[in-house]
Amino acid sequence: MKYILFLLLIVLFACEQEKKLPILGERQAIDKEVNGKIVTDTVYHTVPAFSFINQDGQTVTDKTFEGKIYVTDFFFTTCPSICPKMKQQMLRVYEKYKNDDRVLILSHSISREDSVAVLKEYAKKINIESKKWHLVTGKWTDIETMAKQYFIGVQEDADEPGGYLHNGNFVLVDKQKRIRATCDGTNPKDVEKFLLDMDILLNEK
Repeated sequence: MKYILFLLLIVLFACEQEKKLPILGERQAIDKEVNGKIVTDTVYHTVPAFSFINQDGQTVTDKTFEGKIYVTDFFFTTCPSICPKMKQQMLRVYEKYKNDDRVLILSHSISREDSVAVLKEYAKKINIESKKWHLVTGKWTDIETMAKQYFIGVQEDADEPGGYLHNGNFVLVDKQKRIRATCDGTNPKDVEKFLLDMDILLNEK
């Protein structure tokens, strides 16, 4: 009986080790030549190159995240609706992984009023370190374009509280710049599952 239980534990452990997250977004099949033979390969959606300025006035690019996984979202410092809930939940991500060099956080401001100085003050307010969590700004059109790459909609809307409209999703990106998971950043239970997804991604071979 003990032997059977031991075998079951081994099987369960092996299954746990083999867990993998899906790769999200559009994909296409392409034919290429390998060792003289034509094989079909799958090309997945990846986050393109970008360049923004963070709360320390430093340039942050896609190169900043090489060899890392990262979580990203879109917000603005004066948002009176969902952003406070989002930041409360993103702080859970921050606190869990703040000593893990494999993980970074990238938050894009969608407000034209969020200057570097404003973002710096906001970072002090929520007590975060820029080496772990980058709050970035840039040209509004560039921010809007990047949001689409993460499947997030943002827009200026005078009828919305604060003048901007966006959703509260968190997006998980792997080392190959592929999107692997999303969650509702205003929903604690959804974020709890998202944290488990992050652990799965970190343990992927």
